[in-house]
Amino acid sequence: MIPFGWAILAACAGAAIVLGVQFLMRRSEPAPAVVPEPQTGLPAEIEPPQEFGGAFIRLVRALPIGVILVDRSLRVEFANGAAGTIFGFDASRAGGHIIEAIQSVEFEARIAESLEGEASIAPFELPGRQGARTYRVSVYPLVDEGEVRRVVVFAEDQTDLVRLDRARKEFLSNVSHELRTPLSSIKLMLETVMESPDEEAADLFLPQALAQVDRLAELVRQLLDQTRAESGALKLNLREVDLEEVAAPIVGSFEPQASNKGVSLQLLPERPVRVEADADRLAQVFVNLIDNALRHTRSGGRVRVELDARGSDAIVRVRDNGAGIPYRDLPRIFERFYVVDRSRTRESGGAGLGLAIVKGIVDAHGGSISAESTLGRGTTVTIRIPIMRVQRES
Repeated sequence: MIPFGWAILAACAGAAIVLGVQFLMRRSEPAPAVVPEPQTGLPAEIEPPQEFGGAFIRLVRALPIGVILVDRSLRVEFANGAAGTIFGFDASRAGGHIIEAIQSVEFEARIAESLEGEASIAPFELPGRQGARTYRVSVYPLVDEGEVRRVVVFAEDQTDLVRLDRARKEFLSNVSHELRTPLSSIKLMLETVMESPDEEAADLFLPQALAQVDRLAELVRQLLDQTRAESGALKLNLREVDLEEVAAPIVGSFEPQASNKGVSLQLLPERPVRVEADADRLAQVFVNLIDNALRHTRSGGRVRVELDARGSDAIVRVRDNGAGIPYRDLPRIFERFYVVDRSRTRESGGAGLGLAIVKGIVDAHGGSISAESTLGRGTTVTIRIPIMRVQRES
């Protein structure tokens, strides 16, 4: 036969935990195991058998969610290790005021309301050195002989979940926007062709419609590449490649564009560098970085593609003296769909996926990518890719 206390725990873990903590912390003799009628807005009191006290306290201490017990004087009677980790205080030092452990007037006010009989479950945000963190906090009054003597707090850090949800919403919004623009243009041009009796409209608008279709196809391809990279499903055809042999034809293909714009484009290999990598994926990296640098460098500027080796890493640097990136935007430039100047990006047909794809390819090769920039003076993107083992050993 399953003991009564564990049956309650299995059926309603949250309520059992609350009552287990209450049972351990009560100073009076425990009452027989009964299930009284629940009070409005308050959890029902369920007393587990006395012999389960040690098991409950071990369970509470091992919980991955924070559990804090606060008395009527707003002093911490008990806190498990997870609570200390979540809020950044020493959970082993009970007895201090709750404001000393969690420095928030809002948090203190919610506990005070619970001591008046008001249970609450709501998000709670706490500022920190690395930005605000979001918690799901549940506060319940614990009733003893008709009087609220203590409050139990459950807390769970949901910062990462909130960020993921925000990223999901931004992704859907950006994808919708990127798809809607070319689709609207295609629809308008095709309607014009259908309504026009002459061939002049078809000669004018059909090539433009085809260009928009190509743009949509490229956007879908970029999305697939970026999604594969993020999920770790990006397939690499690894072989020994010379970085200069990969970069040289791509730099050459961009020379007419650079010349027409009046920008100096150079490939500067410091020394021969061979790596174990996917040549086609590395070509994507060079294409995206060079294209991005040229688009944001004015006439008379310069773009340099540097190849070097430092220790066990191959180094690729793409430098330009173009518009630069504002300091507040720099940490986010490798995020998908993030663009610094959306108006300029719209003019050039960019979707804000290029640098995200580059980062995914570099990550898949076990490398790293970073950027330095000064607004109005240019940007340097640096990539480090591990050199193959045989090269390091030699």
